[in-house]
Amino acid sequence: MHDAEPDTIEPKTWPQKMCDMLAKIDIASHPNDIATGDAEQDDYYGRFFSQTPRMVTNRGSLEVEGTNIDTIQIIQKG
Repeated sequence: MHDAEPDTIEPKTWPQKMCDMLAKIDIASHPNDIATGDAEQDDYYGRFFSQTPRMVTNRGSLEVEGTNIDTIQIIQKG
């Protein structure tokens, strides 16, 4: 490793990574704990259609400030 590189890597969750990406374009946001956001309380997909996935993993959510979007939920379908 070079002297300019950090020795440790801090693991980040998906909401933390998303907040970092939004900060690069000057949008203020903060991550929520998993299963605590308002958007995470309901079902992700309906089961009435054949193309909906059976397994959906909640990766968390984040609150966005100063825009028309209040909450972003990150999900993974599989």
